[in-house]
Amino acid sequence: MDKKNALRAGAVAAGTTLMMLLMSSPALANTPDDGDDPGPGLSVVETVGLFVAAPIGLFLLIAGLVMVLDKSRKQS
Repeated sequence: MDKKNALRAGAVAAGTTLMMLLMSSPALANTPDDGDDPGPGLSVVETVGLFVAAPIGLFLLIAGLVMVLDKSRKQS
């Protein structure tokens, strides 16, 4: 019975993948749309700051505010 279920699961996964590939349109990343005006690219430092340092800093800020403003602790 397990072999039959595994075969069925594999067929469903393969069929789903095939349908997704057939129904998706190509990316066409090299053909810009009308009105596209891309700005200058980001440097490595700007990219790391934007996608690594900023989320970590925001997380630490929120976590710090939650710890400081926590009212559930008993006041002695």
